[in-house]
Amino acid sequence: MAKVLMKGNEAIGEAAIRAGCRYFFGYPITPQTELPEYMSVRLPQVGGVFLQAESEIGAINMVYGASGSGARAMTASSSPGIALKQEGISYICAARLPCVIVNIVRGGPGLGGIQPAQSDYFQATRGGGNGDYRLLVFAPASLQETIEIVEGSFELSEKYRVPVLIVGDGMIGQMMEPIDFGEAPMQESPEKSWATTGTGGSREPNIINSLYLDPAMLEQVNISLDHTYKEIEANEQRAEEIGIQDADVVVVAYGMTARIAKKAIEESQAEGYKVGLIRPITLWPYPFASFEKINPNAKGILCVEMSMGQMIDDVKIAANGRWKTSFYGRAGGMVPEPDEIKNEIIKIIKGES
Repeated sequence: MAKVLMKGNEAIGEAAIRAGCRYFFGYPITPQTELPEYMSVRLPQVGGVFLQAESEIGAINMVYGASGSGARAMTASSSPGIALKQEGISYICAARLPCVIVNIVRGGPGLGGIQPAQSDYFQATRGGGNGDYRLLVFAPASLQETIEIVEGSFELSEKYRVPVLIVGDGMIGQMMEPIDFGEAPMQESPEKSWATTGTGGSREPNIINSLYLDPAMLEQVNISLDHTYKEIEANEQRAEEIGIQDADVVVVAYGMTARIAKKAIEESQAEGYKVGLIRPITLWPYPFASFEKINPNAKGILCVEMSMGQMIDDVKIAANGRWKTSFYGRAGGMVPEPDEIKNEIIKIIKGES
């Protein structure tokens, strides 16, 4: 199949449909609005259902219902809209239901602004709702990678029976790049033995629940979830690693910030500096294993984010005191320039930071 030029939000929608998603429940908020707009046109063409809910809260609970019936369901929003979905996300996790959630991040806190940001890292990786739960969280850095992650997310979500959250800043949603969807046929949602599809008198009814008044039973639910999360941690850590085994400085950045950092790294390398990159592709589970490959004699790690510093906490945990850890960030919708990152790299190499 030839490459097609598409906007990020629209490409996400098409990838989801090709992966068997037939139900999308959403609510408009910039900079993700083109995604529900695309789904409102495209889903009816493939026998699917698009519904604009009365609110973000309504949308996530519709996902709960559709997923409970065994369908591949999806929702999307931007930062404060994802915040409104948190109660429903916690319920979905407790009920062990698969689904895909997309956050095209905008600046914050509060209503913030519509420019790109990465200030929802805590929300994505620590959970904005109540209780002990985790989401499988991806952070793509290109539109091609984004659609590949979307296409695989439904299967991963069903494998572990946990929601998948895809975090893309506003640039991912709004930019246009050529995309190759490949030749694979359009998928359909597989049957699920646990789904509430009716029994036909042939089996006991399935019950999907998140309320457990017996504390001993609720503890067992938490233990079971924890076993699943440990399995995900063991199997699903993903990262891109460039030149970290002999680097004097390793830059850690994700999403579009990592693409900007690559330019700074190339310019630094052209001047004779040894600089590497770790780009987390999964924000949870965090790719701690990648840090074990860093040059033990490196002068430091530079964490770069479009925030005031959130992923830096995980970078410090991963570094475990072995290397000096520095931070550089822009916030509120401001995007770092390659020269800014390069200056911070050189400061570390020269011992000025």
